Amino acid sequence: MENFFSHFKSECFNRCTFRTVDEVKREVKQYIHFYNRERFQQKLNNLSPYEFRTQVA
Repeated sequence: MENFFSHFKSECFNRCTFRTVDEVKREVKQYIHFYNRERFQQKLNNLSPYEFRTQVA
């Protein structure tokens, strides 16, 4: 969890300026999707968490 929030703050939250709560919600949702489905991670053999989980199953 700490790893996720560290990446989230540096890759998403710190780079954006939000005007409304809805904008924050939308960005959080988009980042979670990106993190789980598209962002590769070296510790997972350069796969996204989703790809890694489906490969193991």
